[in-house]
Amino acid sequence: MKSPNTWNAQSWRTFLIKQHPTYSNQQALQEVEKELKSYPPLVFAGEARNLKKHFAQVQKGEAFLLQGGDCAESFCQFSGSSIRDLFKVIIQMSAILTFAGSCPIVKVGRLAGQFAKPRSSDFEESNGKKLPSYRGDIINGMDFDLDSREPDATRMLKAYNQSAATLNLLRAFASGGLADLSEVHRWNLDFVRSNPFGKKYEQLANQITQTLGFMNACGINTQNTPALKETEFYTSHEALLLNYEEQLVRQDSLTGQWYDCSAHMLWIGERTRDLDGAHLEFLRGIKNPVGVKIGPTATKDEIMGICEILNPSNEEGRLNLIVRMGADKIKQNFPKLLESVHKEGRHILWSCDPMHGNTIKANNGYKTRAFNDILSEVKSFFDIHKANGSVAGGIHLEMTGNDVTECVGGSQAITEANLASCYHTQCDPRLNATQAIELAFLVADMLKERRI
Repeated sequence: MKSPNTWNAQSWRTFLIKQHPTYSNQQALQEVEKELKSYPPLVFAGEARNLKKHFAQVQKGEAFLLQGGDCAESFCQFSGSSIRDLFKVIIQMSAILTFAGSCPIVKVGRLAGQFAKPRSSDFEESNGKKLPSYRGDIINGMDFDLDSREPDATRMLKAYNQSAATLNLLRAFASGGLADLSEVHRWNLDFVRSNPFGKKYEQLANQITQTLGFMNACGINTQNTPALKETEFYTSHEALLLNYEEQLVRQDSLTGQWYDCSAHMLWIGERTRDLDGAHLEFLRGIKNPVGVKIGPTATKDEIMGICEILNPSNEEGRLNLIVRMGADKIKQNFPKLLESVHKEGRHILWSCDPMHGNTIKANNGYKTRAFNDILSEVKSFFDIHKANGSVAGGIHLEMTGNDVTECVGGSQAITEANLASCYHTQCDPRLNATQAIELAFLVADMLKERRI
């Protein structure tokens, strides 16, 4: 591990970097970087500080983190309706979890910047043709031809503009009535009535109905209580393309500290969390709350190294470790790892990504994930924390508000044969709206147990 150096927004450039594109046109890259640097911030430092305070609540068990959104955002599938539908599903899930857990739900979207994706190989082959891998719309295109797969720096400008438009709409939704609790509950009642397993979730839905009725009888409703029709909604993405992230680092005028103003929260993945790597170096100096994905091979020494680099003063709410081991491996590997790290007294928000460790290839060639595996990993995550006396702080999901067929199982009984009917992901399979809400009802039971 390198000894600490003086950090600045460019210091990552002196470190070894993985999962990074090579731009053949360096002049175009420099021009794009210069232009991006002149653009306004997408989020404000004060908002990131508020999220950090919420993260501090989460790690103490006083709140719960719900983080979700696209595997990778798309230029061609960008629309107001898709943003609305994702926001709506997250708000529906939040209402269910709030009631069950009797605690605030911190809502963080994987959107307004989730354009870059790490890949297991630098190249893809098809019909004997070998081309650079698709790395997300901010870097190159999906079409399997050389022009499309060439990294293009100007894509960063389009990603910024789409992120700005997305954020604008999210802010309007959060304060403009789409988060109205009575409406959100009506949507959840519709879900229960139309779902084949609806009886299973009816009791919780009825309890929420009774509670809202009691509040209304007491004179507390969405007409006179802004908190019931407005919400806080934060954004996040993987800080993978550091050429982009660097240009959106801004110094806060109030504190003099540096924030990456491309999102409220940034994380880095399992493939880029090297202690000597450029990505940890970049995250080290920004004051946003930050996350790191933790896979099945992670060791205590690696985690302690991450803590020392990203949170040397052990601040509450600063660091989120996102466990993504798979339904089987989490049972084998996480208990001892959690126990050994927990003893060190580090302030960590632990959350569960039950998606990435459960990806399989179906017999028909489609990448998919099984709903039961996703549920199993979340349940194990809660059980392991309960046994350890620590806090299961949140879930981190790849999901969409659309009616896609990418993950098998759930109440819709999607099978491998159904995958082709509506498989639209840019990269990895996502939970559809029904599966996501169903998962929220099931996690609600786990949150109730956490309360007891």
